[in-house]
Amino acid sequence: MSTQRAAVVVTGAAVLLPGADTVRALADGPAPGGAPVDPAGYVGRKGLRYKDRATQLGYCLTAAALGDAGLLGEDGLTVPAESVGVVASSNFGNLDTVVRALDTIREETVTATSPMDLPNASSNVLASSAAIRYGLRGPNLMVCNGETSGLDAVHWAVTMITAGRSARMLVLGVEPDNEVVRRLLGGTRAVDGGAALLLESRTAAAERSATVRAVVGPYRRSAAAPTPVPGRRWTLPEHLGRASGAHGVLQCAAAVGWFDVGERGPVHAVAGTAQDDASAGLVLLAPEAAG
Repeated sequence: MSTQRAAVVVTGAAVLLPGADTVRALADGPAPGGAPVDPAGYVGRKGLRYKDRATQLGYCLTAAALGDAGLLGEDGLTVPAESVGVVASSNFGNLDTVVRALDTIREETVTATSPMDLPNASSNVLASSAAIRYGLRGPNLMVCNGETSGLDAVHWAVTMITAGRSARMLVLGVEPDNEVVRRLLGGTRAVDGGAALLLESRTAAAERSATVRAVVGPYRRSAAAPTPVPGRRWTLPEHLGRASGAHGVLQCAAAVGWFDVGERGPVHAVAGTAQDDASAGLVLLAPEAAG
């Protein structure tokens, strides 16, 4: 499946990883030894209690991306709440919450489960929590789709915009690192962070004189291995661990980092291999491509 669509542009981007909290630092490659992200240092402690790690990181990335796009002021959103939707991508997001609840039910009974845990056991908690906290009332989707999840999330955000469902979409890609995730990954750590993008229709961005940071180009998803296309590629540093559902969004954020400092060649984001159930590719173009 390949799609070419009307111009959708990136007007905001954010990154939070150990060793990188800007798109430029991400594009340069986070150095080993970075400290874990402290969500309270970015959004304060209020509202973090009883939220899983992925949701806490999602709060930080949402605030950062909205702010970077000029959509978040002291009194909240600077555009209509209905004009901003959310697509989040995470394969391990609330896995620890689900395992904890299931262990409690198995060892005791359902009455022993925490009333604060059960609402967080839904797989869409990341997307819905970000929308509730920041008042984003547009379409709300959660993608848990394996290795292609992050690029699929960008694709669905573009689809919402080009279909007229929303003028703007926030894309979140987050993976937490904890004991439960490491057991699932056979001892490998996850990135414990992620990235966010704010996508807008070209018209919506122009109406508010927003700075275009990148243009979303063609997307392709297939059962075969990804087909190489011309363009620069960003590679996840091995020391960060598995990015999984955050990988595609991180690649797009790195492209923004390169464009911000003047690089103008296309960037090709790729997820999935011949060993996975599918692969996906997405081209990011320099701001001038918006026309």
